[in-house]
Amino acid sequence: MPTIDHENALRAAGFRIVAGIDEAGRGPLAGPVCVAAVVLPDDFTHAVLNDSKQLSEVKRERLYEEITSDARIRWHCVSIEPEEIDRINILQATWEGMRRAALGLLPVPDAALIDGKPVKRFPLHQVALVKGDSLSYSIAAASIIAKVTRDRLMVAMARLHPEYGFEIHKGYPTPAHLAALKQHGPCPHHRRSFRPVAQLELDLA
Repeated sequence: MPTIDHENALRAAGFRIVAGIDEAGRGPLAGPVCVAAVVLPDDFTHAVLNDSKQLSEVKRERLYEEITSDARIRWHCVSIEPEEIDRINILQATWEGMRRAALGLLPVPDAALIDGKPVKRFPLHQVALVKGDSLSYSIAAASIIAKVTRDRLMVAMARLHPEYGFEIHKGYPTPAHLAALKQHGPCPHHRRSFRPVAQLELDLA
């Protein structure tokens, strides 16, 4: 389970405001990658908060409402759209989202705990934690906000393009999504640089 220990270690080292950062949506063939940054109170604790992948959709939604409505918690979430992902690649887009999410917090943090590996050209002091969403409360909170934000965007997208089933698979390359993609071709929200979409466009050309 996550703790506040990593945040407190950075505070003890002199970094007053510490944000946790995580993303959702690196792997899908459609939709944005969403990145959230969260600053929690020094004494934060929680009985349920964990890596968003370990929680049911109902629990994620409840935690999202709890986190985003708590006046003690500061958070910022950004979406990097498919056009930008295609232009700079998904890794660069994720890093750019992490930079924007961190700098979108007011006041800007002094340091960040980042899920995964270090981010190049990151504007703040950073500590990268592999599986950080199961180690750090602020990264876990960021994972909830990013995941719920993205899922809601994909459900809204499904209303515009019901033929793909975005509300079910959220853009990931499931057999049903691949079959719909083959039948209908890509929509404006598909990532053209991702292999199944790119190959389909070559086949259709």
